[in-house]
Amino acid sequence: MSTFTPTRPPESLSKNVAPIDAGAHVLGAAFLGGTAALALVDGRILLLDEDGAVSEAVAHPDSGALVCAADGRRLVTGGDDGRVVATSAGGEIETLGDEKGKWIDAVACGPDGAVAWSAGKSVKARDGKGRVKQWTPPSSVRGLVFAAKGYRLAVAHNNGASLWFPNTDAKPDLLEWKGSHLDVMWSPNGRFVVTSMQENQLHGWGLPEKQHMRMSGYPAKTRSMSWSHDGLWLATSGADAVIVWPFQGEKGPMGKAPRECGVRPAKVSAVAFHPKALVVAAGYEDGCVLLCRMTDASELLVRPADQAGGAISALAWDSGGRRLLFGSREGAAGLLTLPV
Repeated sequence: MSTFTPTRPPESLSKNVAPIDAGAHVLGAAFLGGTAALALVDGRILLLDEDGAVSEAVAHPDSGALVCAADGRRLVTGGDDGRVVATSAGGEIETLGDEKGKWIDAVACGPDGAVAWSAGKSVKARDGKGRVKQWTPPSSVRGLVFAAKGYRLAVAHNNGASLWFPNTDAKPDLLEWKGSHLDVMWSPNGRFVVTSMQENQLHGWGLPEKQHMRMSGYPAKTRSMSWSHDGLWLATSGADAVIVWPFQGEKGPMGKAPRECGVRPAKVSAVAFHPKALVVAAGYEDGCVLLCRMTDASELLVRPADQAGGAISALAWDSGGRRLLFGSREGAAGLLTLPV
């Protein structure tokens, strides 16, 4: 692995951070237009508008939230009550699905208002008009993601992943690799599917040939992944640095060393690429948040390490790349506004 080594301590942006007391484990972060949203494991959604006013919606009043995803308009959560719920920037709540008490294991947001979710060995996809299709994969599902274009879904399960067109009767296309596959990412150009695995490694497939790509060497499981805006880099958690894999060319990272940035004495727990620049936000298990610029290895400190604040569990940029929202497992959160 090639390592970016900063030449001096990172400058601090902490004075540009507005702290937020979330009061519970932050499950996910998103921007709904100009509104910052935090999904909490206790079932609440915190909403911070552009004027700084904080409001609250309760998506799962009698249970907790397990998973979340967002599409820029709605924050979608799945709970241990079996419900799939969409929350708008104004706090309006809409139930999109109800699995009658079965835990929701994964959710994904797709094009034109599409949403997908899994419960046990069932996967359902709901298009923007509310039509629901169902498929039963070979095992329980831990990861879902829509393709950037078209109504197609990648589903991670035991011994591989499947590519499913919900609106056709065609059998899903199986991408095989032995092991337990967790989260799944689909490259913006549609050429690569990558899963994280229980075995502390990633596995990828080049499409349409299904060329295998094994990415190993992690000391811990990778549970956060993020594509760069140009789709040429994949940032990942699970090590004492952000591991960034190159996906230029037909073979992706095969035969190439990944880059490392943000090297610190704590494991990276969350990553989020800037939507317009080769800058990656990194959150760590000790509560630190850094911005790392890949071109020259420079670092900017967003939040210093704070063991009491817990590991960073969520990161999200707004669409313009001006604001960064973060939250931790202990309920510490903040909103960075970059100076003009």
